[in-house]
Amino acid sequence: MKPVLLDYVESLGHAVFERGQYNLNIIGIRSDTHEPNKFDDRICVVYKDEKGWVTRTWEATCDPGQYWLDHPMKPTGTAILVPGQYRGVYKVGTHRTYTALTQRGGRVKIYRDGNKDEILDHDPESVTEGYYGINIHKAGTSSTEVDRWSAGCQVFANTADFDEFMQIVKKSAAIWGEFFTYTLVDEPQM
Repeated sequence: MKPVLLDYVESLGHAVFERGQYNLNIIGIRSDTHEPNKFDDRICVVYKDEKGWVTRTWEATCDPGQYWLDHPMKPTGTAILVPGQYRGVYKVGTHRTYTALTQRGGRVKIYRDGNKDEILDHDPESVTEGYYGINIHKAGTSSTEVDRWSAGCQVFANTADFDEFMQIVKKSAAIWGEFFTYTLVDEPQM
């Protein structure tokens, strides 16, 4: 039976990948608390292996850290990824000095939060689309606060979790290729 998370993603009008083994559904779930310096979100992969459906989920942030809200890289503000599905946008590549998923295959939509406060602004008027380097990578060994680890990227809190994720990604890439779809959704209201 297909996992409930995939039913939720489909209910939002997004594609899900059910054919073959290690055909990954990479899903970010943004917490409804929207705290800028907390790893209070999740990154999940849902796929089939030799035994059937597998769902893995890890602690992460889908939001920028407070440092980048206070010190945006652009005068228009800090990037915050807009929920949606980004088909074939992410590629196995290099983030800083290590292998991660990098935004190489297409454009993404972002909000710009430019008022330098502690509130993550999701203003539809600020949405732009482009290549911003919104990568999927790791923080420190076991980070408890986001701080400088994310200027808009999707970031794993724990290195060991990220390493496990990348092992699955590499196994998938050997079968399906190096480009991946990432779907960011808001936490379902139950």
